[in-house]
Amino acid sequence: MLSIIFFEDRNFKGHSYEWTSDCSDMAPFLARCHSCRVESGCWMVYDRPNFMGNQYFVRRGEYADYMSMWGMSEWVKSCRLIPMHRGPYRTRIYGRENFMGQMMEIMDDCDSVTERYHWSSGFMSCHVLDGHWLLYEMPHYKGRMWYFQPGEYRNFREMVGTGSMRFMSMRRILDCWY
Repeated sequence: MLSIIFFEDRNFKGHSYEWTSDCSDMAPFLARCHSCRVESGCWMVYDRPNFMGNQYFVRRGEYADYMSMWGMSEWVKSCRLIPMHRGPYRTRIYGRENFMGQMMEIMDDCDSVTERYHWSSGFMSCHVLDGHWLLYEMPHYKGRMWYFQPGEYRNFREMVGTGSMRFMSMRRILDCWY
């Protein structure tokens, strides 16, 4: 059984609640959330309800004080289970919004789009064909990250709520089920 347990206080203290699937709003179950233990699986946790706000990737392990660790100003308010994927990983990235501009097909991790493909900047839209991916706003898997599952993503700016949003690196989500 895939599960994640959230605790109201740091160091796994206080009231707790366990989830085995997505939760769009933790407020009815926990007054706050300062630590968590991932029993199994991979999860994205969000600092806003309905899978919005800053995203953080967690896998099996203990996170005794993730607010300090990630520099969060708010506690986790929703979580999403990342489904298991067996098979190929493929994503098409585009230099501009709406699948315009230069296109590259990616099948493995890419620590810098600008270095690997000699693009002057990152990419602004993508079509995830297979697998689950983490995309980062800066090269070498730095900066804020976003989770992408299979689907079309025409305009990152609308999705993340900022000006001209580009991603500079990406990695596959692998080996999350023990």
